[in-house]
Amino acid sequence: MTTLRPSHRESPENHQASPPQPTRALSSRFARWDKKYSAYVYILPFFVLFALVGAIPLAYTAWVSLNDWSLIGGQGDFIGFDNYVAVLGERNFWIALRNTLSIFIIQVIPQLVIGLAIAAALDRNLRNGTLWRMGVLLPFIVMPVAVALIFNSLYGDQYGLINTTLQSLGLPTVGWHSDVLPSHIAIATMVDYRWTGYAALILLAGMQAIPRDYYEAATLDGAGSLRQFFSITIPQLRGTLIFVIVTATIGGLQIFDEPRLFDDQGLGGPDGQWLTLTLYLYKLGWNDLDFGRASAVAWLLFCLIAIIALINLFITTRIASSARRKRKGE
Repeated sequence: MTTLRPSHRESPENHQASPPQPTRALSSRFARWDKKYSAYVYILPFFVLFALVGAIPLAYTAWVSLNDWSLIGGQGDFIGFDNYVAVLGERNFWIALRNTLSIFIIQVIPQLVIGLAIAAALDRNLRNGTLWRMGVLLPFIVMPVAVALIFNSLYGDQYGLINTTLQSLGLPTVGWHSDVLPSHIAIATMVDYRWTGYAALILLAGMQAIPRDYYEAATLDGAGSLRQFFSITIPQLRGTLIFVIVTATIGGLQIFDEPRLFDDQGLGGPDGQWLTLTLYLYKLGWNDLDFGRASAVAWLLFCLIAIIALINLFITTRIASSARRKRKGE
């Protein structure tokens, strides 16, 4: 039985006479569009989401801050920058700014140093390494209310574990809820307890991306572990460090849960000992029902975070650049 098959060969005359194929031209055009615009389409959902939950609320907050706006009465008269002038003239704003910066400095430096040490330890060939790496993240998933309960039993003024221990040793007790600096230290330890493991895992991911050839060459040259850490790990980790420092700055200046839950009142202490900018904003908006001033505080906090983040980025970039120039000079 003979099977008839279509011939794939075409005569030159037939080839020249065939009309242009629109399907092939359309697919070629789609291929060019895919190569040119696909990357923008992939990242478009993020920017759409950011516009909906970030940029638009930010712009709306700016508009609210320029009006006399009450939670109950709604929008009032346009008053320009009067809300900003009023907020900057209040004593509580400057107390909140002082407390925010103090708690931020006390908590961010130990968080980075301890996070680096934990990441360096986890970067070694440990038995059950995955278990240890998951373990450092456990405090991060603990609810802030649970963390506050645990640490309040430590930092209680009368019946806390620390003051009870000090009393048993014949030492003076610490006014964790009455003095400024002790309250800042207590809140900073609560923040570090939750966020140090998270920072350590990000730093660990950066460390594991460093080529192992560098360490093998340094070992052959006689460099010890400490020298390798400061000469190889830290310089190679600068991009990750910048990311961790910037995110720690943003999170540290926006802390709300820990100072809010540090006592049963949640207003930053009887004399504003641990009143932060976010607590002050909350007080203006929900206790005083003044959304205009609360929005002004939100924008001032946004500007403060942006300025400190840019300063951090500038300093870390300069340090990394100077280290790179120094290595080239060697």
